[in-house]
Amino acid sequence: MDPTEQRTFPARMAMLAETAAFVETFCTRRGVGQDDVLRLVLIIEELFTNTVKHGHRGDSDAPVVIALTRTMTTLELSYEDAAPPFDPLTRIDAVAASLSEPVEARPLGGLGIHLVGRYASEARYAYEEGRNRLWITMTSGGGPP
Repeated sequence: MDPTEQRTFPARMAMLAETAAFVETFCTRRGVGQDDVLRLVLIIEELFTNTVKHGHRGDSDAPVVIALTRTMTTLELSYEDAAPPFDPLTRIDAVAASLSEPVEARPLGGLGIHLVGRYASEARYAYEEGRNRLWITMTSGGGPP
């Protein structure tokens, strides 16, 4: 079985459930543990929602490409959208620092990307060929590849 699967979705909130189903099907076929499935679904839901709501400012037919790879010890996510350039990784440290502040003093938003940063063992971003590209690696909790 090929360790990588890729799908393209239109940047529409109605597609959010399909992105989760893609992840769940991929993980089931590869024996990925439920904790890892839930983490990966959360990451993709956060990225996809931000693409639609903030990147495109609403539903769009612009493509979102999601590729998943399973190795012996990792789950790898490649996420690509055609929204204006935005590196979500730049917000991770600022959000983490604000968590020690009282709730009313914290900036709005950003908690989802903070969780993405917590679940990722490695993450990298680039804006290439008119696309935001994000590569995230998660250490897998177990199960056969």
